[in-house]
Amino acid sequence: MEFSTITWIVLAGALATYLTRIGGHLILSRFKTIHPRVEAALNAVPAAVLTTLVAPAAVFTGPAETATVIVCALAAFYLPGMAVFIIGWAAVLAFRALIG
Repeated sequence: MEFSTITWIVLAGALATYLTRIGGHLILSRFKTIHPRVEAALNAVPAAVLTTLVAPAAVFTGPAETATVIVCALAAFYLPGMAVFIIGWAAVLAFRALIG
């Protein structure tokens, strides 16, 4: 059985993902305590990743998506994450129906 190029790409991507995840765990597990600056940087990673996913949608798509990002940003100050997700889902559907 011969593997196709796509299969090799998928396997390489899976291996790279696994190595980056386990590598971070192995490095951090060697320390008894984590410096507060390192901990602060690690805590900022989810927000940074979310920003890289949301910002292009707010800037390069239509007005419905931009309005949804604004609504979700405001809701995130007052509500838990799942509630913001549900509001965002409903808002994008409503704005797409109203604005286009």
